[in-house]
Amino acid sequence: MIWHLSPEDSRPLYRQLFHLIETAIQNGALSPGQRLPSERQLSSLLKVNRSTITHALNELTDCGVLIRKIGHGTFVNPEKWGQQSRPLMNWHPFHSVLLQPKQDHYQLQLTALRNQSHTLKKPLIDLASGDIAVDLLPHQDFTQISWHQLLSLEQDNETARLGLSSFRKAVIHHLQKHYHLNVDPEEILITSGTQQALFLISQTLLKPGDSIGVESPSSFYRLPIFQAAGLRVCALPMDDEGVTLDGFRSLVEKSRIKMIFLNPIFQNPTGLRMHQERKKTLLKECVRYQIPLVEDDTSSLLYFNNDTDIQPIKFYDEQNQVIYLGSLSKYIGNNIRAGWIVAPRNVITRLADTRQQIDGGLSVLPQLLAEHYLIKQINNHCHFLRKKLLNKANTLEHWLSKQAPFPIQFRKPEGGLYLYAYFDPYQERDITHLLDLWLKENITAAKGEYFGDKIGKLRLNISQWPDHAIGHIPTKEN
Repeated sequence: MIWHLSPEDSRPLYRQLFHLIETAIQNGALSPGQRLPSERQLSSLLKVNRSTITHALNELTDCGVLIRKIGHGTFVNPEKWGQQSRPLMNWHPFHSVLLQPKQDHYQLQLTALRNQSHTLKKPLIDLASGDIAVDLLPHQDFTQISWHQLLSLEQDNETARLGLSSFRKAVIHHLQKHYHLNVDPEEILITSGTQQALFLISQTLLKPGDSIGVESPSSFYRLPIFQAAGLRVCALPMDDEGVTLDGFRSLVEKSRIKMIFLNPIFQNPTGLRMHQERKKTLLKECVRYQIPLVEDDTSSLLYFNNDTDIQPIKFYDEQNQVIYLGSLSKYIGNNIRAGWIVAPRNVITRLADTRQQIDGGLSVLPQLLAEHYLIKQINNHCHFLRKKLLNKANTLEHWLSKQAPFPIQFRKPEGGLYLYAYFDPYQERDITHLLDLWLKENITAAKGEYFGDKIGKLRLNISQWPDHAIGHIPTKEN
């Protein structure tokens, strides 16, 4: 629901409404040219005095965000849509971008519990975490290399520009072996992870005010990278097989989408997997509308069934329409920051130029560690992970089914790190009570709202669940 003011927000009400409408435009809840409810309706929906509504709408109109037409209503300005409502060098909006999303009461409790667990060494089942559990990380038995060799590799121009040559070769072999992707060395750029890849794309291939489509819900939804770049994030509707074709066409026809960002295999947060025909048809639609598709492959090798289709959309790409992103953070953790971009040569050249202008290159050591993992460890380690995660998923599902009287529904995950649970809309109060009970037992969860979804959804990190079953959480306090 868009029209809701947080009771915990201490700002003046008109500023809260100003921010609410501005955020709704940024995240795709309000579209260019869309008519807002009348002042009377807003006053009733928000339970706010009508003069407060008028004040906020007038300020947004003065900023050019809204257009007010006498006798017709108030509309989102299609000319200003997706652009900042204040001057670019006003540091206040930049500061607000970096602070989003604002933490609610549950998130503050979750943070305090994590801090307490760290300082007091208390056990914590952190299902809200996005990272793979520490006890599932591989042992890094990397052969030592001298500092002289490291420094020598750091000085190499090609390494600084595109990434370590031996690591690029290891990635190329990995892509061919596991996904049947044939990639030329000139079509791959090593990055320090997906975040850097997205930053380079947003700074090089897009410009402030451009509209991009992202899955809804999605981990892309509230990335400060997109907001800081001044991009307009629009929601792509999903069903059980990922982005819907009708939703994609509707958004493209309604908005001037410049690029779409997808995580089609074991999607974060839902765990969904896009099926082969949907991938092919969506790619054809992107070709038809001439819209580049950025595909983020985070954990496709963590399938639970050997027959699972994990073929990336990039495999079907004959028109160079897809930019493919890969990384190892869901396998070996975030500490070893190494990833890659696969794209046409001219795009790789532009992205490499942008990075050199910004930071000059990459550290060699993480690339060497990642290379070692791809060559020596990935097969055995992924086999270990698949077995462990499947067992954890089964145990977690059984535990969730015992959370009566809170009927928790979920779709059995086919792989990856996440299980997405949901409640009926009328159970919102029960969800709050259940989450509080979980916190008392040192169990956390990530709310679906953090990913742009509706109230009543929870993302649970399978890897963080203990191997053995735990007791039933009581529904009433003793």
